[in-house]
Amino acid sequence: MSTNPIELIIEPRTQDLGGFTVRRLLPFAKRRHVGPFVFLDHMGPAQFAPGHGIDVRPHPHIGLATVTYLYEGAITHRDSLGSELDIRPGDVNWMTAGTGIAHSERTPPDLRATGSALHGLQMWVALPLSEEDCAPDFQHCPAATLPVFRQEQAQIRLIAGTLYGHEAPVRIASPLFYAEAQMADGAELTLSDEHAERAIYVINGAVEIDGQPLNPGQLAVLSVGGQPKLKAKGPTLLMLLGGPPLDGERLLWWNFVASTPERIRDAQERWLAQSFDKVPGETEFIPLPEDWLKLPVPRGEH
Repeated sequence: MSTNPIELIIEPRTQDLGGFTVRRLLPFAKRRHVGPFVFLDHMGPAQFAPGHGIDVRPHPHIGLATVTYLYEGAITHRDSLGSELDIRPGDVNWMTAGTGIAHSERTPPDLRATGSALHGLQMWVALPLSEEDCAPDFQHCPAATLPVFRQEQAQIRLIAGTLYGHEAPVRIASPLFYAEAQMADGAELTLSDEHAERAIYVINGAVEIDGQPLNPGQLAVLSVGGQPKLKAKGPTLLMLLGGPPLDGERLLWWNFVASTPERIRDAQERWLAQSFDKVPGETEFIPLPEDWLKLPVPRGEH
């Protein structure tokens, strides 16, 4: 077992989407996934003027579960199952794509009219091989249904999975943990070793991991084993995530995650033919990227 509690620190890659900043942490060249988490985007914080907001037109997914968690603002989710609702801070939207689902994400009309802030995380969880062809599903867990508890000197909100003897209500296809930790200046928290692969992401504030600094926007992938101690340097908001090692590599291309190029190709051809189920109430869609004929399917970012 390594004496260094940190295996790797990942710096975000930032992209400006017309006044809306996204910082991408996963996938990364030296670390494609942590447990089943294969994608991590930090959205914002952004402030939209009246009349403006986000408009992510309908687009498809296969082979994954998308997880949206907000700190500020709201997003209206619509999908091809007929789901339509707003996600707000502290809620969990968990959309399982399986064989295929399409969805859109837009700023609710009331917030678009007045102007609003938006800040949150979007993650993808690769489905286990046994569930790649499962039926699509959507779950919404309101903030009030999530376990919130004290662990040493931290307040933990468990978003998904199991941690410190608690279990979140969202149904998951494989073991994992995903939690928010709030710590006051100087507060300490001993990390659990119940999951083999673990990572810590700093939203704001800063923390030391067995004395090693981790700053806002950095993702620390921890070494296997051990129970490193976190110490907050000022008021700090952290995200804790991970799980057992993924059951084999995955291919990521555009919005698709799969174990084989053939599954990616099939999804490409279905979206090109617009044979995915439609999102009720939506007429727009995001076209397939022009380079879709390129093979082999790349492993990693696209």
